[in-house]
Amino acid sequence: MNHRTPLSLAAVLAITLGALPLAHATNGMLLEGYGPVAAGMGGASTATDNGIAAVTNNPATLGLMGAGSRLDVAVGMLGPNVNSDGGPYGKAKSGGTSYVMPAVGYGRSDGTLTYGVALFAQGGMGTEYGQDSFLAMGSGAPVRSELGVGRLIAPVAWRVSPSLTVGATLDFVWSSLDMRMAASGAQLGGMVTSAGGNLAAALPALGGAPWARIDFSDNSSFSGAALGTGFAAKLGVLYQASPTLNLGASLHSQTHIGDMKTSASGASISAPGPFLDNGRITVQNFQMPSEITIGAAWQAGANTLLAADLRHIGWSSVMKDFRLRFDSAGMGGNVSFALPQNWKDQTVVHIGASQRLSPEWTLRAGANVADNPIPDAYVNPLFPAIVKSHYTLGAGYALSSGGEINASAAYAPEVKVNAGSGPVITHSQLNLQLMYSARF
Repeated sequence: MNHRTPLSLAAVLAITLGALPLAHATNGMLLEGYGPVAAGMGGASTATDNGIAAVTNNPATLGLMGAGSRLDVAVGMLGPNVNSDGGPYGKAKSGGTSYVMPAVGYGRSDGTLTYGVALFAQGGMGTEYGQDSFLAMGSGAPVRSELGVGRLIAPVAWRVSPSLTVGATLDFVWSSLDMRMAASGAQLGGMVTSAGGNLAAALPALGGAPWARIDFSDNSSFSGAALGTGFAAKLGVLYQASPTLNLGASLHSQTHIGDMKTSASGASISAPGPFLDNGRITVQNFQMPSEITIGAAWQAGANTLLAADLRHIGWSSVMKDFRLRFDSAGMGGNVSFALPQNWKDQTVVHIGASQRLSPEWTLRAGANVADNPIPDAYVNPLFPAIVKSHYTLGAGYALSSGGEINASAAYAPEVKVNAGSGPVITHSQLNLQLMYSARF
């Protein structure tokens, strides 16, 4: 393979941007582990060789890849199980129970430099409720949300000395959102922060409506009606403290994504009456948080690896409010809404172990221990990112051709909250990842 391969692969990855499905909440809106090698070890990856997934974990660990090239092709299946209990109003089970996510990455090591390109779904959250559920509030239309964030990543790692490697990435980031929400007229009015024009004059009449809706959705698992793009960056360092001990650290910047927007008439506000107005929704200043991680990996024996990471996620800086602006394309005017979130920063502990059983087989196990970042008073059935800890297993098999197959499974036990919006919400998960790696 010649040195033009990264550019050719980058073109292929760019073409596939629109075909990347959305990921769903685990550590808040982030996955419990990126790539099955890391995920099988509870997400511990800051000081270990975890393949091209290093680009979204710690880019400095690309220096552990070894000479030559590597291509990773992966697919993940996230399986959330979300239920909302409205007491006398009934129960609603989310139909969003299986989300398939591909990922692909290429890396090449030339002397002291390792570089490449990769495409990853980073995270998100969402649910799907039927038109006859109590969450539809008699509107006769389904209720759903689907928020996704993905990255096209260009990494480089430089081996400064035999014991020290530094790495960095430049990330092109995109976010998309579908939302079909029902609320009482009074609830919708309580979210209004400002309004103007003819639409502002019409809003008081909605205050007594039994339901009112905000809708923007393309009903696709591969895109969202509102889209925004931007950039982010990561820095990482890996230090070999001894022949058996690696230390690592990484810093992920907060994203800089432009406002997500629908088309000029891609959204609507409606209520009985009938009342219907089409226009543009703008999701204002949605960002993904900064992350700081430190970690260690200890080669406890010839075939035994132990690893642990401590990660801080800065949710409080980016998830104080969820802000929307509707600009009417029909009656004219605009209205802005705010859904308070008040997320807390999250501290996540990743611990894992890897045991080589034979030249071909490796087994992994781990845990991802975290708290729910959303205060109960602000949990919404459309965005129930409330799961806490995950328990993980993984396995790897080395092929005679020199390639590898790695797989992981992560189970998040059920978490129950009494949401401030009324219902009791439960959420558990079973997530799977599978990856084929080729070296050449």
